[in-house]
Amino acid sequence: MDPGDEQEGHAVAHQVTPMDMPGKILELDGISAESVQAHWGLYEAYCNKYNEVMQKLESADRGAANQIYSDYRGLREMLTFAIGGIKNHEVYFNNLSADGGEPSDQLAEQLQKDLGGVDGFLTELKAAGMAARGWAFLAWDWQWMRLDLHIGDAQNTFPVWNASPIIALDVYEHSYIADFSTARPKYIDAFIRNLDWSSVNEVWAGIQRGHELLGADG
Repeated sequence: MDPGDEQEGHAVAHQVTPMDMPGKILELDGISAESVQAHWGLYEAYCNKYNEVMQKLESADRGAANQIYSDYRGLREMLTFAIGGIKNHEVYFNNLSADGGEPSDQLAEQLQKDLGGVDGFLTELKAAGMAARGWAFLAWDWQWMRLDLHIGDAQNTFPVWNASPIIALDVYEHSYIADFSTARPKYIDAFIRNLDWSSVNEVWAGIQRGHELLGADG
């Protein structure tokens, strides 16, 4: 269907398809392929839930919507949770590879400026990963023009508007309990060992291009 088509006075249901599993995430240092595959299944479940909720929204009673309880409220709330589950995990899985690497000169310069360098960033990431109930993010703030660490306690509690996540660290127990039991610090160390800086650098390069385009438009 054309995205501009409408049905019953509102937009038709958008649907998503899970991204293809990158082979690189099955060959990590200290994080088993079995754990990753189980984790990937949760990501696919979020995609399925999004599609299901979008379909149900087509027939939801908008006239009965209210802030205490309504089907429409419940579906919209569930939708944000599914969207977070999709997008957070896509950043997370793209962040992983046993190849490691290092930040580009441009990203390293920005990390130095905003977080005291790579070591400063890693210190903040570890602390954020221990403090969060769900996620720790390195994100670029388009308004304040800086990198910073943010935490989210659920899929839909990433709290910062106008910011793009560059690195996403999943610290829900399902991401590490099979390999590390309750030893979250060991899992965070393994995540850092497997941080695919080439992928991170690509995201950062895209952010830089975005600034160039915004500058040209301005």
